[in-house]
Amino acid sequence: MIFTETELKDAYIIDLEQKQDHRGFFARTFCAKEFEAHGLKPTVAQCNLSFNYKKGTLRGMHYQILPAAETKLIRCTQGAIYDVIIDMRPESPTYLQHIGVELTAENHRALYVPEMFAHGYQTLTESAEVAYQVGEFYTPGYERGLRYDDPFFNIQWPIDVTEISEKDKNWPLMKMMTVGGNV
Repeated sequence: MIFTETELKDAYIIDLEQKQDHRGFFARTFCAKEFEAHGLKPTVAQCNLSFNYKKGTLRGMHYQILPAAETKLIRCTQGAIYDVIIDMRPESPTYLQHIGVELTAENHRALYVPEMFAHGYQTLTESAEVAYQVGEFYTPGYERGLRYDDPFFNIQWPIDVTEISEKDKNWPLMKMMTVGGNV
């Protein structure tokens, strides 16, 4: 695996180191020892799969707070997505900054999302499938979210949103969260 740190502290893009021959290729997609060597949490508590029918579907921006904060390893296994993460760690030098990364079935790229990062994505194709390895169990009482269209973050989604859940559409704006002290 090839680990490339992003502009956001502790967040990595992970590309495959492919061993190719006439049949195709073989590549390791996860190795606890390699993750630890890069200072990443290698725990996998859950594996999730998300399938999206329509191009433009948006899921996010979700995160869990301590003591149930999640790491995630995100990979698009069918189609293509634009994946966005926001650093929600007040002590981090990249606090409240975000990046977007295109993950596709063709580029085989993964995104490592550290604890206390909000995460969401938009499908760029019909029938997009996303696989997650998650480092903590989902705990509803610790779930938080941010609005995908919050002007505070000014995320530039690549296409119009065609589908979104009521929950994701109605997360509070960052301005309201900071006034209420809920960040």
